[in-house]
Amino acid sequence: MPDDKASELLALMERFADAWNRQDIDTLMSCMHPEGIYEASTGADRDGERFSGETAVREGYQALLERMPDAQWLHARHFVAGDRGVTEWTFTATRPNGARIETDGCDLLTFRDGLIVRKSSLRKLRPDLPAG
Repeated sequence: MPDDKASELLALMERFADAWNRQDIDTLMSCMHPEGIYEASTGADRDGERFSGETAVREGYQALLERMPDAQWLHARHFVAGDRGVTEWTFTATRPNGARIETDGCDLLTFRDGLIVRKSSLRKLRPDLPAG
């Protein structure tokens, strides 16, 4: 049975996942530490495009949601171990060209002061599905 701290972090992760599916940027940011880091699942760097600090993280999240406004992270499963957490999900979205994405992935999270201080997103590389 999870301890109180783990239960609080699991509740935070659930609130965070729900906010992604509602495209609720304010709730997303309320789950993030002001010194937070977001490492996207795509980008030129080995760890994906990196956004550091409250303003940059908000801009990174907003850009993703604007690019794919129907994005969903389905079937979320959360795990906590100390100050680390994992959320597994199935990502679905439509690209601006109409192609569909459907792939599994996860977020590796680090917590500080009861908030997410690092979100590193990883997902399977799969060819896009035809538009339609």
